[in-house]
Amino acid sequence: MKKFLALSLLLGSGALLVPAGEAKAAEKTSAIMIEASATAPQVIQRRWNRRGARVVTRTRTIRIGGRLYRQVVQYRYRPNGSVTTRVLSQRRIR
Repeated sequence: MKKFLALSLLLGSGALLVPAGEAKAAEKTSAIMIEASATAPQVIQRRWNRRGARVVTRTRTIRIGGRLYRQVVQYRYRPNGSVTTRVLSQRRIR
């Protein structure tokens, strides 16, 4: 009888603690996904100019010192393989 009571208490307490652990894990993964999507670079515009170069405009987040900045950067891929990078704007996030 004592073994049966001990086993039922053990399984009952495990059933109460498991949902709380799953909820915390779900919160962490959703927070990570939100943070990852906020920091992921996004392609804003893609076009070709008259000279045959492909021009791509993207956003990126960079850290300079202790501060975090979001930059809008234009990449120009030329037919000879060279790449030119130009920062169009920079705004401080934190």
